[in-house]
Amino acid sequence: MEPQTRYARSGDVSIAYQVVGEGPHDVVVAPGFVSHVELFWEQPALRRFLTRLAAFSRLVVFDKRGTGLSDPVASAPTLEERADDLRAVMDAAGMERAAVLGISEGGTMALMFAAGHPERTSALVLYGTWARLGAAPDYPEGVDPELLAGLVRLVDRWGTGVGLSAWAPSRRDDRQLRDWWGRLQRSSASPAMARTLFSSYPDLDARCLLPTIQAPALVLHRRGDQMVPLALGRYLAEHLPHARLVELPGDDHLFFVGDTDTVLDEIELFLTGARPAQPVDRAVTTLLFTDVVGSTALAAELGDQRWRELLEGFKDAVSREVDRGGGRVVDFAGDGALAAFDGPARAIRCGLGLHKALAPLGLALRVGVHTGEVEQLRGGDLGGLAVHLAARVMAEAGAGEVLVSSTVRDLVVGSGIGFTPRGTRVLKGIPGEWSLLAVDA
Repeated sequence: MEPQTRYARSGDVSIAYQVVGEGPHDVVVAPGFVSHVELFWEQPALRRFLTRLAAFSRLVVFDKRGTGLSDPVASAPTLEERADDLRAVMDAAGMERAAVLGISEGGTMALMFAAGHPERTSALVLYGTWARLGAAPDYPEGVDPELLAGLVRLVDRWGTGVGLSAWAPSRRDDRQLRDWWGRLQRSSASPAMARTLFSSYPDLDARCLLPTIQAPALVLHRRGDQMVPLALGRYLAEHLPHARLVELPGDDHLFFVGDTDTVLDEIELFLTGARPAQPVDRAVTTLLFTDVVGSTALAAELGDQRWRELLEGFKDAVSREVDRGGGRVVDFAGDGALAAFDGPARAIRCGLGLHKALAPLGLALRVGVHTGEVEQLRGGDLGGLAVHLAARVMAEAGAGEVLVSSTVRDLVVGSGIGFTPRGTRVLKGIPGEWSLLAVDA
């Protein structure tokens, strides 16, 4: 269940925020460029990141003024206004003192708050951020003005998922992430607001604040970050009195893609004093993957509003059928879903039930089922080769088909479920050859 969105009053502006988790450490996320606290939970990787943070904290996320569900504004907010918004959210959430996680552009807000409210700042975590972004005569580390001007030009294609290749190069070909990224852009800021925010970046300068900040600080920066060069993170760590720099592998600027476990481990160690134990729980689980056939063409034909309504119907139907079959939904990703069952026959019957349940909506599904050993990860996620294999089985299925691996067939002998062989396949990224079978309807 998604956390409830509430509003805090900051002067004449309402700031949307959410509180999640009941851990002993209060943490506030100072968001990056644009945000939308409710859309955050629809992106599986981002939901996993926030859920992991909330496992050891009481976590607050919010939308800056002018973005997401917060009030619109006519001009880019000042650093003082941004810090006021953070303080208003803490007040509304009943947080007297908190660690502030400043992400990308949210780092300057976090610095301003820590400098002005040292009694309310227990620690700073600064990810992929800067004290000043643009180069200056006394700041050669900064980004060239021509490159910054290119950021503003991105707004010409705002709302299409533009910029994903730079923000998350490791996921540049991920269609579902690009679709969500475009929806986040459209929902978080208008093109005019996005242009205004981008244009304000070169003028934000918090360098003079750094020597005054006494809170312990953890500076996290990926070495290959294409949006914010590593030199800017090093500058922060060198000029904050009590900072430690951790240089991370990878090229992604988005904090919730790439090797997020290392990022989260460093944050948890810094804030709690203990590095989390590695996941060791493994269990044999039956996995059911499904997605909508021809979703891109269907979305284009129906339009955004009708397509969103259909996706909600899809999610409701999947949740009902999985619950009826005794399983649990692990993840929704766009027009796809992953569910886990403790028995293969129940997963198969759920897959058949899904075809019937979604037929009235005009949605054709492909369903794949595989049984194997999986890792039980933090936040309820699943990992391991079996997850990838189940996804590959689903990708081989046709519309209206429930396709299973031979492992599943062998485990349901005597159940009365019939199968039609579909041949032996080489599945992308999976060793060996696999016999696949279609369930007889």
